[in-house]
Amino acid sequence: MATEFKLPELGENIDSADIINVLIKPGDNVDIDQGVIEIETDKATIEVPSTLKGTIKDVKVKTGDKVTVGQVIFTIEDGKQPDKTKEKKSAEKVPAEAEKPDEEKEVKVRAAEKPKKEVKQKEAGKKIVEFKLPELGENIESADILKVLVSKGDSIEPDQGIMEIETDKATIEVPSDISGKIVEVMVKEGEKAKVGQTIVRVESVEAGEEKEEEIKEEVEEAVEIQEKEPEVSPAGGKPETDGKREEFKPGEIEEQPPIMTNAAPAAPSVRRIARELGVDINKVKGSGANSRISMDDVKVFVKNINQEIESRGIGVGIKQEALPDFSKYGDIDRKAMSKIRAKTAQHLSYAWAVTPHVTQFDKADITNLEKMRKEFNPEIEKAGGKLTVTSILVKVITAAMKTFPQFNSSIDMEKNEIIYKKYFNIGIAVDTENGLLVPVIKNADRKTLKEISIEMNQLAEKARNKKISLDEMQGGCMTITNLGGIGGTSFTPIVNSPEVAILGVSRGELMPVYKDNRLVPRLMLPLSLSYDHRIIDGADAARFLRWVCEALEQPLKMII
Repeated sequence: MATEFKLPELGENIDSADIINVLIKPGDNVDIDQGVIEIETDKATIEVPSTLKGTIKDVKVKTGDKVTVGQVIFTIEDGKQPDKTKEKKSAEKVPAEAEKPDEEKEVKVRAAEKPKKEVKQKEAGKKIVEFKLPELGENIESADILKVLVSKGDSIEPDQGIMEIETDKATIEVPSDISGKIVEVMVKEGEKAKVGQTIVRVESVEAGEEKEEEIKEEVEEAVEIQEKEPEVSPAGGKPETDGKREEFKPGEIEEQPPIMTNAAPAAPSVRRIARELGVDINKVKGSGANSRISMDDVKVFVKNINQEIESRGIGVGIKQEALPDFSKYGDIDRKAMSKIRAKTAQHLSYAWAVTPHVTQFDKADITNLEKMRKEFNPEIEKAGGKLTVTSILVKVITAAMKTFPQFNSSIDMEKNEIIYKKYFNIGIAVDTENGLLVPVIKNADRKTLKEISIEMNQLAEKARNKKISLDEMQGGCMTITNLGGIGGTSFTPIVNSPEVAILGVSRGELMPVYKDNRLVPRLMLPLSLSYDHRIIDGADAARFLRWVCEALEQPLKMII
């Protein structure tokens, strides 16, 4: 029996990824933990390992596809078979509930007693229609269901709220775009629903309600007439119609301003709300059939504008100036950013705009430390690690943050609070072919220098080989970025928000130092400390960096 392998959870607020490489094909034998696909999210490029063992029967995806969490990637023979007992029982119950033989017979009898037009409406009305979760906005693939507002047997109307959902951007009420009687609710509170997932199944409006259907049809017909009619009467009145509009009660069709051709498809009620909110309906992207605009589309449009205004208040979201036509000066080549590069650009733009950066410089004499490092490195290499200046700095920075707790904090400007962390996780910036990744050494205060050196080496290898997990890159308190292997005398790193400091390390250099009344050659290590001036003062930054330098020069300082 074949078993399905589905895309596992990728991390908090990550519901989809792009497939950049499929590593298997039908007929291949795979083992547990063997890589099956390479995917790219907006945070990392990673290889997804199999949790099953057996022979690949069918591969459901290909390179270039976008896949969502829970989507079937491949089926496998002889794989571990999940327990299907409960699924079979529920599957047996569904047809029994879905089939309503008595109701269908009743519908057919009533439809036969009606004129021809009514029968047509009734036959269409008795069909079961699925209401699916509509598009929620750009890059939003799913949402948490906070509250289900309907139940089986309820009658619903267009624009009536079906449920309340929460995305990572907003909490909104999802309105229905169909009318009828609910025969089944497919979701419940606390679940996560994906865009396009069926929420409720609805039996469309009864034939006995044909008057309401006629009004709806006439409203749509009137809107179509307005949208197609390019002229307005000389007196400024309404365009001529077939007379049906005059039969409506006040409020059923609102008086519209002169309509231009190619107007956006939307119901009068949606247009009214858009006008009240000051929204140009033609700028709203419709999520319905034929790009029809719903009430929810207008709400999402307004919320996106509000969020953009809020972000511009802190300097993010400033509109880029128009670029010149570079091709006028010579050949050019455009290449789309990878998700990692795009996310890095977005995050660092935010960090630079939000954080008032100041950078402090100092140099540490590591002449004696370098001798000790070379002496103990072979022992650590045998254990699978490598004793480097960076691994030593992880231990030094951890001790320094205990002495200066403001460096192990984050700032909450909305609540005007400082969040002090009682754990010590150090991020290490790693240069990879796919961009800059920052694995995190968790609980560095509880680990020996040997353990830190081994773990740092393992994480760096994972990052370069696309094996790093998202969890291994989260939760950092402070970051170290070392460019000494490349060169340079100093630089000003950008604080990795919501952290409040980052330590930059440049290449060590033998320099003449005046010591004991004479000039002697010493190996000096340039350090650059960038920090958030909202919470760290210049004097504190100078003390912190000098403490780090002295700990590198006199390791016993950390113990004392």
